[in-house]
Amino acid sequence: MVVSAVDSDRATWLDYFWLTKPRVISLLLFTAIMAMFIAAGGWPGFGLFTVVLVGGYMVAGSANALNMVIDRDIDARMKRTAQRPTVTDKISSRDATVFALVLMAASFAILWWGANLIAALMAVAGLVWYVLIYTLYMKRRFWSNIVIGGAAGAFPPLVGWTAVTGDLSLFAWYLFLIIFFWTPVHFWALALLIKDDYAAVGIPMLPVVRGERETALQICLYAILTAIVALIPVLMGELRWFYLVSALLLNGLLLMRSLRLYQTLERGWTLSLYKYSMLYLALLFVAMAVDRAVWMRVS
Repeated sequence: MVVSAVDSDRATWLDYFWLTKPRVISLLLFTAIMAMFIAAGGWPGFGLFTVVLVGGYMVAGSANALNMVIDRDIDARMKRTAQRPTVTDKISSRDATVFALVLMAASFAILWWGANLIAALMAVAGLVWYVLIYTLYMKRRFWSNIVIGGAAGAFPPLVGWTAVTGDLSLFAWYLFLIIFFWTPVHFWALALLIKDDYAAVGIPMLPVVRGERETALQICLYAILTAIVALIPVLMGELRWFYLVSALLLNGLLLMRSLRLYQTLERGWTLSLYKYSMLYLALLFVAMAVDRAVWMRVS
């Protein structure tokens, strides 16, 4: 389809806003903010909060815009992505790339100026991992793409933590690990729901190359790993009873829903697990923030 220059020039601020994939960003940004509360043991301060909120959104939006440019060929052949601005040429690939690079540079400057250099570097590291490791290298080659490539989504807590503390402690890396092991559970549930789209464009997602049963089994295994990792900070002495009770309840539900999916392979349970996985991560980080705030106030 040939798009006229006039049509291509009609992009609005809203088109550029959707280019950043705000729905995808929301949970990642939430973990970065919660990591600030965890590190500070309470309110991190309005200035720092604003810096991480703005800088974090910009760097994640930059990564998503570059992803749209790179994947525009497969996006055009999938129903759920066919209307993305890079597919319809509402925003040209060149303009989208320039927009992404400007966002990246601005986010780095904001995080360095308002927080510290380590926080800025962690933000850019997440972007580089997502664009180079996941999107360009692994996504179209390996069924394990989301296991390694998905680690990009584990960088936001490192940004939030280092913005407050200026260092990467062992506990900061725990926050990274919890998202690293949680990601396959979350993403493979989504992949089961849209596996036909992936199959149509030749993306080797796990349900496409190994089947639904194997995917459900892998989800169960990673749910178990997630549950184990979720208890580590208690053993480390970093978190106490409120988090322990919350983690046991949240992980119990995660394991139950994952096992139920393996037993039935019903779409309803797949969708239920996908939605719960997002709530699970958000509530787990809230529980950590509350626990740290209570403990540090008592101490």
